[in-house]
Parts: sequence; structure tokens; C-alpha cells
Amino acid sequence: MKLGIVIPCYNEEEGLRETTNRLKALLDEMIEEGEIDQESFVCYIDDGSKDDTWQLIETFTKESSLFKGIKLSRNFGHQNALIAGLMQLKDSADALVSMDADLQDDIMLVKGFVEKYKEGYDVVYGVRKDRSKDTKFKRGTAELFYKFQNFMGIETVPNHADYRLLSRKALNALAQFKEINLFLRGIVPLLGFRSCSLYYTRAERFAGETKYPFKKMLFFALDGIASFSVMPLRLITIVGFLLFVVSLLGIAWVVFEKLFFGNTVQGWASTMISIYFIGGIQVMSLGIIGEYVGRNFQQGKERPRYIIDKEI
Repeated sequence: MKLGIVIPCYNEEEGLRETTNRLKALLDEMIEEGEIDQESFVCYIDDGSKDDTWQLIETFTKESSLFKGIKLSRNFGHQNALIAGLMQLKDSADALVSMDADLQDDIMLVKGFVEKYKEGYDVVYGVRKDRSKDTKFKRGTAELFYKFQNFMGIETVPNHADYRLLSRKALNALAQFKEINLFLRGIVPLLGFRSCSLYYTRAERFAGETKYPFKKMLFFALDGIASFSVMPLRLITIVGFLLFVVSLLGIAWVVFEKLFFGNTVQGWASTMISIYFIGGIQVMSLGIIGEYVGRNFQQGKERPRYIIDKEI
């Protein structure tokens, strides 16, 4: 089989040489053992890096025919850079493996991916065994994120990022999805092809800084929820209904007190609290609705998800 490895890169000059050396050794070994075709390759996708990442990629392509490069015209974001590589190369290999450039993913798992592909699997997920190396905060927020996604009805693979193998059949199916706000962790399970998971221990980042700080991860999670679930809109309806019921009970209580006991409702504080509470619910609800409207607005423009500047 002809295998391609797709790696999005953004300011990865510090560790890219080590990544290249390890991947070259892996592919050379797999080619020598007959596991993959000699025309297999690694393709780096430069997502508008501001350092010397692209210059390094050009160097790698000159040093070895195993390496290719695609340079995007600007920074489009990790998910768009990844889909750019997958779509540009989907007809160039029997299967594509996507991974990050930071060497946290166990590259030796690629051999397992290939074995599962030969067994007939179209999608193979690389899943972390545990998150013991994460901080308590990151581990807790990650667990909360997956539970919240399940509650929202989003089908994802827990502890799986974007380390996976996709067959050509799966890639052709993926090409039919035209979302502007990409959340590949949610899209891939929707393909429905035969799939399995392989587990590995995630290593520390080899060099450089993470490209997904907490703020960016939070917005990424919100993108996933808004792209795959209408549950937030339903929750707004439920909250509105509950507030309506409570208000009816409040009205009935006021009328009852007035008619039978002659009491009038006293209390400025309770009135103001009610106003602020309901006002907060309304503003939050408008914000959630606005997120969906904004995504429809972006989707309606049909702007390209990425623009390619150069290919090597």
C-alpha cells in the first residue's frame, strides 16, 4: 500500500528537524520490510508560519524524496490546514495518516494503523491510554469536555485528537462535508465506515510551545458543540418554559395573598434580583442564538477553507 502522512505545522522550526529524522527512519524501515510502498511520503502543511518552518520544509524535500510540502497563503487554523492536506493528497495514496508535528503522538503506532488498514478498516483512531502527564486542571477540563459533548449528543472518540488513519474511501466521503467551521473529531465518526482504535501513551512535547492554550481550546470546544448539536437551542426553550411556569406560580401566589389575606407584595431586593436573573438569561440566550446565526452567515458566504500558495 502507498501511505501518506499529513502534518500541519505552525511555527514548528524548533522541533521539525527531529520530527523529520524520526519519520524518515520509520518510513525507511517500513519500506524495507515491505509494509508500505516505496512511493509513500510525508507532507508538511505550513499554516502561515512566521518563523523558518517553510524554509526547513523546502530543505527536507531536497534532502529526501519521501517529503513533500504545501504552503498556505496565511494562517487558516489547525483544522483547515489539516483538511487542506487531506483533500490535496487524498488521491495520492491508499490511506493518509494525520498527526501533529510536536512528537507527542507515538509515531510507531503508524505500523499498527497500516496493519488495521490491511485488515479492512477504513478509519483507525489513535487514542491516548491515559492523561496522567497532564495537569489536574487540564485532565479535569478534558473529562468535562467529553462528558458535555456526550450530553449534547455529539459522537466523538474520548481522548482522541487528530491522530488517525483514513482510507481513500473515507477521504472521498470526507470531501463531501463542506462545513466552514471544521470539527474533524466530530465529522470523522459520522462517515460510518468500519473503524477501530489503537491506544498509545502520549509523550511530552519535544520542543516549542503548545499551539492550543486554554483559551483556544475553549473556543475549539464551543465550535464543536455549535457545529454538531442543536441542544443549546433546546435548552433555551426548556429554560424559557420553566421561567414561564415559575412566573405563573408567582402570579397565582400574589393573587391568592391579595384576595384572601389582603397582603401586598413587599421587597425591592427580590424584584431587582428577578429582573437581573431573567435579563441575564435573555442575554445569554441571544448570545447562543447569535452563535448559530453567525455560523449560518459564514457558511452562506462559501469562502474557501484554505488557499494554497506553494506546493513541493
